[in-house]
Order: sequence, then C-alpha cells, then structure tokens
Amino acid sequence: MSASPPTLAPRRLSQLLAGIVEVPQELDRDIAGLSLDSRCARAGDLFFACAGQRCHGTAYLGDALGADVAAVAWEPSPDLAELPPPLGEGDIRIPAFAVQGLGDQIGVIADRFYGHPSRDLQVVGITGTDGKTSCAQFLAQALDREDEPCGVIGTLGYGLYGQQQPATHTTPDAIRLHGLLAGMRRHGARWAVMEVSSHALAQGRTVGVAFDAAVLTNLTRDHLDYHGDEQAYAGAKRRLFEAPGLRTAVLNLNDGFGCALLSELPLQTVGYGLGPLPVPLPPRYVAGRGLLACRDGLSMDIDSSWGEAHLQTRLLGAFNARNVLAVLAVLVSSGMTLERACDRLSRLSPVPGRMERFGGGRHTTVVVDYAHTPEALRHALEALRAHCDGTLWAVFGCGGDRDPGKRPLMGAVAERLADRVILTDDNPRGEDGQRIIDDIRGGMHAPEKARVERDRAAAIAAAVTGADPADLVLVAGKGHEDYQLVGDQRLPFSDRAQVRGLLAEAGP
Repeated sequence: MSASPPTLAPRRLSQLLAGIVEVPQELDRDIAGLSLDSRCARAGDLFFACAGQRCHGTAYLGDALGADVAAVAWEPSPDLAELPPPLGEGDIRIPAFAVQGLGDQIGVIADRFYGHPSRDLQVVGITGTDGKTSCAQFLAQALDREDEPCGVIGTLGYGLYGQQQPATHTTPDAIRLHGLLAGMRRHGARWAVMEVSSHALAQGRTVGVAFDAAVLTNLTRDHLDYHGDEQAYAGAKRRLFEAPGLRTAVLNLNDGFGCALLSELPLQTVGYGLGPLPVPLPPRYVAGRGLLACRDGLSMDIDSSWGEAHLQTRLLGAFNARNVLAVLAVLVSSGMTLERACDRLSRLSPVPGRMERFGGGRHTTVVVDYAHTPEALRHALEALRAHCDGTLWAVFGCGGDRDPGKRPLMGAVAERLADRVILTDDNPRGEDGQRIIDDIRGGMHAPEKARVERDRAAAIAAAVTGADPADLVLVAGKGHEDYQLVGDQRLPFSDRAQVRGLLAEAGP
C-alpha cells in the first residue's frame, strides 16, 4: 500500500469547520485537500498556520497563497492577534479564519475530510517509553491475513503490514495520519495498529482518531529535553487513555504508572504482567509465569481470566515476554480465543533492530537492539545474560542534543550489567562526541575499564572480532536505523549491516 492518502471528492469548507468557527455562506467553498506545510500546499487546499516552537505558520502564508490555496485557518497567539499582509484587513484575497487552539482541531477537521476512517477500523494505539515498536509489529504480525490485511503506523513505516513505506516520525501529523487510515480502509484493512509517541500526544496529532484499545508498555525517563519533567511526560502519555470513545485500556501491571492508571480509569481495563503481580488482580488480566530463557527463545505458562495455556516463542529477553503478553491481552480482549492467540504468537518473528539476533553456532551471537534509555539498556542486558554462556559485551553511545541526564545513568547500567563495555558515537548531531562519552563515563565507578572507540563501525568490529563463540555482543542504540547524524549531515550507517558484514567475513 502506498503511504499517500486516497484522492477524495472536495469537501465544503463549512462542513469541515462546523462547530469550530462560523463560515459565512458567501465565503463557503469546496476544499480539495489539507496542508500544514506550505511546500506541500496545492490549489484548493485549506492551509493551517499554527503557532510553532520556532516560528508561526503565518510566516509561510505567502508560499501558501502562491500555491493557490482556497482558505486559511490560523492560530492567534500572544504575538499575533491579526494576520499580516497579504491577508490583513483591506487585502483579503481568500477567506482566513482565526481558530483558538488550532493544533488540537486539525485532527477533527482531517477526520471529517477523510470520511471518519478510524470509525471503520479497529484502531489500537500503543504508547510507552520502551516496546512500542515491538508491540506494534508483533500485534500486526498476529492480526495480518491475506484476505484481511492489518495496517500499521510507527517507527518502521506506514501502510499495510509488510508493505510499509518509510516513516518520517513515529506518529505522523494529524492530516497524514487520517489520510493513512483512509488508505488502509480503502485497501480492505480491518485493523490499524499505531505507535503513539509522547510528542504526538502533546501536539494533538492523534485528535479525531477513534481508538478501540490503548496499550501502555511502560513509563521511564525519556524525552525530558522536550517535555521538561517526568510529570509532563507522564501527562502526555495519559492523553491516549483519555481519548473520547476509547473502549479498552491494556495496562502493564509490572509498571507503577500502569498500576496507577488501572485504579484511575473509568473504562474497561485489562492488566498484563510477568511474574509476581499486584494483588488483587483486575477482573480481566493476562499473566505470564515460569518464564524460561533458552538459546532458541522463551517459554512461559499463561494464567488469565480467559483460561490457561503454554506459550513458546523464538524471541529473546524477558521484556519481550512482557511485550508478547501485552499483545496477547489485546487479542483475547478483542474476542480471539486464548488457544488461537497463543498459536499465532508462537510464530512471531523478531522485529528488525529490536533484540534481533545474528550469528550463533560457531560464531559469536550478536544482538542489535534499539535500547537508548537507561531502562531499555538495563532490560536488554538483563535479558541477554540469561541467553549468554560466556562474556556479555555492550557497545553503545548516547545521542547528541538530547537529554544529557540519562548519559551517566546508562554508563552505570552498562558497567553493572555487562562484562565488557565499548563506548562509541550514536547520532552526536551538533555536540562533541567525546563530551557525550565523558558524560556517560561520569556514571561509572571505573570508567578506565570501558574502551572508547568513537568510530562506530570500528567499535562494533572490536567487539565482534574480539568475542568468543560462547560470548554475546549487544550493539545498542540505533536498532533499525540506517543513518548516523553528525553535525548537520545524515550519513549512511547501519548496525545491522555492519554486523552482517563482519559475520560474513568470518566465514560459514
């Protein structure tokens, strides 16, 4: 499926803005499309000019007018009470409407424009600090069928499962989001599985989406450079569970925020978790017990309000067991039998760049994972220890121009849980890579024991070629990404490709 939205018949401006702003009859007209970016604006569009963090969208009105847009909706702000020319008083060429809180109305307008597509789909939104991508991909795998495809929106792409186009954001802007849902409906999808980032929730990108179920994976420190503090971050996540019409909340009982939501939400909830769980359990729950890790994957017993079962998967790591339990909770709460759900989950394949295993046999086992927070790195290393017979290596860095507070925390985690640590660059962006590494080392008791190799390819090679067959190497931070951000450059680079190449050079 193409990531482009379907072509639709024009909509009347008054219908799109009903209940938001009054459209005089003489100004009503057909609207052929919606646009937030003046570079993408087309003739006949309704152009949205929102107040942004860096500048106001009205700065691009000239470009939008040059594209012959049909109307403008703009957001008043303390610095902008009236529109500047060419739309100022006395020079109005097209209708322009002031809309307070425009950012939260775009989703409503886009939903109307595309004919309320989410109402015709079963939409599952997945949020949390870690595990969104894995849960979304696992759920899409379990739901996707040749005669009933599943749509997916997230870090690994947008579209029907297996046909995704590259993603620009974890959760796209509201216009594109509703257009994607409309495209999925047109291609016969019954389900749409969506990763929902905290940025998207804070910016109102998911407004207008009729979610059937919302899943919480966990909540730990991340994105404080954007949200400011952990309370604001948690508040953004909470928005998904306050979505109008939401039917079911699937909550992690191993997570403090999940337990808090369980007691606060007025809607139907399903709890899931691994090992000892809070007592009493909610009326609807899925629990994993007796988790066993082996070289080939994981197995556990399932105890649930839908019955008991045994589940075996080819996935690695206890946190993947929790991801699978979240997916299982969605499946059974939507009406699938426990037996069928466990059968589908037993066939899951690893998600690219998410605890993805390479090598093994007479070669060192290498796992590429996206872990880029202290909690995710801890989960990855703790999980892989159970699969490792020799030395556990960790190769990682931290991103530049992002929350510096997590750097020493990640250094402390790696020093405590890995036997050998190699620190390297990971998207330094505009920062000095050595300064980032120094920040990481600041959390270590014996930083001199960690090897520093700024060149990421050389760092990966040092670990893979230096490890024994019984060892296990975790390459963390970039996962599926195929680029390295250095300064203002986006340079081609893939951890997965580096690992494949090194193992191929080592022979069969």
